[in-house]
Amino acid sequence: MLFGPPGCGKTMLARAVATESEANFISIKGPEIFSKWVGESEKAIREVFRKGRSAAPSIIFFDELDSVAPKRGMGSDDSGASERVISQLLTEMDGIEALVNVVIIGASNRPDMIDPAMLRPGRFDRLIFVPPPDHATRLQILKIHTRNMPLAEGVDIDQITGQAAGYSGADLEAVCREAGLLSLRRDIESKSVTTEDFRDALERVKPSMTADMENWYKGFTKRFKKPRAPVAVA
Repeated sequence: MLFGPPGCGKTMLARAVATESEANFISIKGPEIFSKWVGESEKAIREVFRKGRSAAPSIIFFDELDSVAPKRGMGSDDSGASERVISQLLTEMDGIEALVNVVIIGASNRPDMIDPAMLRPGRFDRLIFVPPPDHATRLQILKIHTRNMPLAEGVDIDQITGQAAGYSGADLEAVCREAGLLSLRRDIESKSVTTEDFRDALERVKPSMTADMENWYKGFTKRFKKPRAPVAVA
């Protein structure tokens, strides 16, 4: 399971895995599983796994896994649909019909909200933290999003990168888009995007990652990787 702040490329990583492995990619957004009709949500889960088996080799990707499999017993007002979906999901993952050449990947911004039964060995037992981009990664992201932009002379992408600490990949894409719009607002006939446009864009688009959020994710990672206490055998 991939977890980390929003906008840091969890879904993109899952798609990259499918592309590199040449596997069929089945992407499921958490909320689209649920239906107001009794039994339809569980049926949707069964259908997802049926498609995965028939299209093998395949990757089934559950985005926003915390909305598909939230902790049970939290007083949800969905008439028990969430608990039935979790039970069906566990049945499909552990069922008699083996998942041959089918890989299941989940992604979540809130791994602490996922039902613990989903994270035991044999299910989503590998948690991979997808951190916010560092300076070198932010630089590459900005280069990708500005390669087709007419940049004015003197625009220093490396300097902009240094001013964008805490920005996720999605934030940086928004900064580039906003800089282009600001250039046109300044002059509809503008032929280039200036350093001032990027500076103003950074003022308008705030980073989605804070120091507290980063510390929380690091703390969760340490708790998950903490060695389990040995079990006494009588």
